[in-house]
Amino acid sequence: MPPSPELQRTKDIIEELHRLYPGADCALNHRNAHELLFATIMSAQTTDVNVNKVTATLFEKYATVQDFAEADLETFQEEIRSTGFFRNKAKNVIAAANMIVDEYGGQVPDTMEDLVRLPGVARKTANVVLGTWFGKAIGFVVDTHVKRLAYRLGFTEETDPVKVEKDLMEVIPESEWIFSGHAIILHGRAVCDAKKPQCDACTLRPLCPQNGIG
Repeated sequence: MPPSPELQRTKDIIEELHRLYPGADCALNHRNAHELLFATIMSAQTTDVNVNKVTATLFEKYATVQDFAEADLETFQEEIRSTGFFRNKAKNVIAAANMIVDEYGGQVPDTMEDLVRLPGVARKTANVVLGTWFGKAIGFVVDTHVKRLAYRLGFTEETDPVKVEKDLMEVIPESEWIFSGHAIILHGRAVCDAKKPQCDACTLRPLCPQNGIG
């Protein structure tokens, strides 16, 4: 029995994303789980490019989770100031590092339940770490790009990130959750801009209902 038109459309979208962004991965530079975790915390309300500029020197100074746990708060704030909301981010990174040292033996936990206990970590950050570093497809990363494209592509009509994630998990095969999250983010940055989507240049256009685009 052939798949329904909607299932076929989803399959075709995923295939095109694989063609456009083969090997799509997280854009945040990292060498281990704690660097990815802390970079993701710092990435809120700023660009990955900006975070990567900061972490290029930050990760050399603070090489271990213990180093982050022992960081001086005021100094750390200044070191990450350019990421915005630096006071709250600094507090969360240092507090998360201390919790990882005290409760997890210095190792970043690899479950959703434990990750969301850490200061500054909600489902999106946890999904980034679980999928990118641990290779665990527990959920679907929903940032501003994924939220926007999920609606435009007709995968959801929800606006709450948790509900958007639930809808995406229902229509996209679990084996594609990690890749699709990264690829959709890349497509949102490169083509499907929030204010000026390049629909004429988009190879997904034949498959896209263009919801919300005037």
